[in-house]
Amino acid sequence: MAAPPTKRAWKRRDVLHRGGRIASLAAGALVLPMTDLALARPADPDVEIALPAPDRDGRLTLEAALTKRRSVRNFAPGPLTPAEVAQLLWAGQGITGAAGLRTAPSAGALYPLELLAVIGDVDSVPAGVYGYAPAKHALTRVGDGDRRGQLARAALSQAWIRDSAVILAIVAVPRRTTVRYGERGRRYIDLEAGHVAQNICLQATALDLAVTPVGAFRDDAVHDLLGLGRQAQPVYLLPVGRR
Repeated sequence: MAAPPTKRAWKRRDVLHRGGRIASLAAGALVLPMTDLALARPADPDVEIALPAPDRDGRLTLEAALTKRRSVRNFAPGPLTPAEVAQLLWAGQGITGAAGLRTAPSAGALYPLELLAVIGDVDSVPAGVYGYAPAKHALTRVGDGDRRGQLARAALSQAWIRDSAVILAIVAVPRRTTVRYGERGRRYIDLEAGHVAQNICLQATALDLAVTPVGAFRDDAVHDLLGLGRQAQPVYLLPVGRR
């Protein structure tokens, strides 16, 4: 096992970052938009959906949400609202502090994760794959069509996934973190994905929605269905629907 980097090594890496390989860490959420590192093709600039502002004063206490949270794989019929989808996305990666700090902690404030919404049944939003832009609190379309059934097959044929209204996908661009922390950064990315997923699960519970995190899927198939770029990889799927 390699020895941890010395203080001198860390200092040299920081100089490289300041030289332009990665922009200011403190402003990470604002200067690291979804780019060709995350997507195979650029997002459609003509299809941007401004989301309702998040509710920052919910009626369910944290303790109640923790007690009530369960993985639920049976969904009732019915669409989600744009406000519900907006709240889930904000809980996972929303900006909550100065310089773009977010709802979930991130090593070095580098924010290697992206949230994509695979929408199938949401009021007034056409089916498709959408990227979440935290700085704008908006969705941008990155792929057309209802892909819930295809994702269910890619997730080892877990048929219940296709019955969800929306599938939130946590996607990582490892380079954003490993450029500073080396291979150790991959562990930090997995930890961060866990933080984001739990935030979404607790928010779904507070909204009385059903959700179950899914880690069993064929990486290449999900990668292609989400339209990811060569340096991005899917980490987690969270199908959400009505209880």
